[in-house]
Amino acid sequence: MKIQKFTFNPFQENTYVLYDETKECVIIDPGCGDLNEEKILADFITSKELKVVLLFNTHCHIDHILGNAFVAKTYSVPLASHRGEIPVLEAGAQVGQMYGIAYTPSPPMTKFYEDGDILSFGNTSLEVLFTPGHSPASISLYTDRVLIGGDVLFDNSIGRTDLPGGDHATLIKSIKEKLFVLPDNTIVYCGHGPETTIAKEKQFNPFLQ
Repeated sequence: MKIQKFTFNPFQENTYVLYDETKECVIIDPGCGDLNEEKILADFITSKELKVVLLFNTHCHIDHILGNAFVAKTYSVPLASHRGEIPVLEAGAQVGQMYGIAYTPSPPMTKFYEDGDILSFGNTSLEVLFTPGHSPASISLYTDRVLIGGDVLFDNSIGRTDLPGGDHATLIKSIKEKLFVLPDNTIVYCGHGPETTIAKEKQFNPFLQ
């Protein structure tokens, strides 16, 4: 599996395209918030001759769903996430207005994943980990020492818990029980900022000592 990262929108959100030798791909948390960012994402898909088979949200905060409508319409793919994120998704227009951000409403979720499910595309399979706390029902994806973690765990930090549905104790529990049991050399691809590793965060993250 290969991973392409794009950093989009005023929140500097990381959008990921996962793809493999079959040319099938999944777009995760498309944060593209304007025509230029949409073009950057689309040009990459075209240049690699990829077939988009799924649009996936780790969670549905505004910075991770700005490009949902564009991706769903352009590639005619369903939106998948955890059912518990539906209220967050539905609040998108209100939140966008609050931040003064242009937001084309996302299509509704039509595919749902829960803890222990497998997300598959091409020859690739990722395990779904239920990791709430930053948002009500955030999910992370794991395969072969690679974690797509959304806003759960960051390099030397953790996701904020002061937004609706956030809970600090729940987030810490998610990290320690779902992520810190993964191999130490697992690379964490975060929703913002650079990649990190499980080992580094276990040892140095000041929020988790």
